[in-house]
Amino acid sequence: MSNSRIVVTGIGASSPLGGTAPESWSALLDGVSGTRTLEHDWVEQYQLPVTFAAEAKVRPDTVLERPIAKRLDPSSQFALVAAMEAWADAGSPEVEPERLGVDFATGIGGVWTLLDAWDTLREKGPRRVLPMTVPMLMPNAAAGNLSLHFGARAYARTVASACASSTESIVNAVEHIRAGYADVVIAGGTESAIHPITIASFASMQALSKRNDDPATASRPTSIDRDGFVMGEGAGALVLETEEHARARGAKIYAAVVGGGVTADSYHITANDPEGLGAARAVELALKMADAAPGDVTHINAHATSTPVGDPNEYKALKAVFGDRIDDIIVSATKASTGHLLGGTGALEAIFTVLALRDRVAPPTINLTTQDPEVPFRISGTPTPLGDGQQLAISNSFGFGGHNAVVAFASV
Repeated sequence: MSNSRIVVTGIGASSPLGGTAPESWSALLDGVSGTRTLEHDWVEQYQLPVTFAAEAKVRPDTVLERPIAKRLDPSSQFALVAAMEAWADAGSPEVEPERLGVDFATGIGGVWTLLDAWDTLREKGPRRVLPMTVPMLMPNAAAGNLSLHFGARAYARTVASACASSTESIVNAVEHIRAGYADVVIAGGTESAIHPITIASFASMQALSKRNDDPATASRPTSIDRDGFVMGEGAGALVLETEEHARARGAKIYAAVVGGGVTADSYHITANDPEGLGAARAVELALKMADAAPGDVTHINAHATSTPVGDPNEYKALKAVFGDRIDDIIVSATKASTGHLLGGTGALEAIFTVLALRDRVAPPTINLTTQDPEVPFRISGTPTPLGDGQQLAISNSFGFGGHNAVVAFASV
């Protein structure tokens, strides 16, 4: 296993805040909320108890050529849009196909394709079900289509570990490059699951906020009056490569990916460990890979979904690692602005963490009214300078099934 330093040379995003990574970052710094009332007939048709979500600002089928978009589920459309942006941003590196990999995640996959096909089967019979249904709905469709689009033959991998998926994919990509399987990897994640069945299901679990009268403020991580998360959609993509490879081709470098940790709680299929033990171990593993101490961390992008139970448990996990110093580390909870992109959320938040290091500013956390005393993170409603000198930041993702993934980035 090589100890090569892995760097980020390209980023791309399609999110509730913007159709590109720069647009999303700018809106985040401006304190914009991506959550809006849903303008779909099916909201009233099914009498959904939650009538809002953080839909993507730009529909991917308006960006892609029509013949391409028609062959892809929206989740794969978002993935391709984000990856194309990241690839161009990286300077479209010249790399042998056998040395280019894809590690692209999703939490659910092609739910729209699957359920539309079911409706077609019931209403019109089996002969009307499209032959491309399975290739569109399968969870690995995004990774497979990115491999085809970019000619990536080193490998094309899909992680499906719920809300930890795309952070885990970034960690996997780093390990694959260090193991010598690829020189360049397109890593990230995608999700497009704002659908009646998912909204009804999450609402039935009491997991979603029900602030139908004020959706823009519904996602309020660490606030004492938080009542659940907000569903989001979109994708984030990062181009990763060794520092030697990047410098040899004169690429710009955003930040270094210096560590990653992946663990499992083995506690409950939906609830995370109430003591945050698995999450704490993931942070510790990320710092160990980075050869860093807890005292080196200057910024954290928290998972912070705005659920009554999840936010305090994350604080417990970080308190176990950082001790009293956790109260001095600048924390951002960006789901307040973007909602929760499920399998795509880790990649988007990784991009925000990278840009925070580049610009030396922690993005704001909006909608914080009165901070919960059980979640006393150092958090701000305005952008907060990170200061001069070396910066080390971590981005946390925790998912159903007890999945925990943490990635550490360093300024360059």
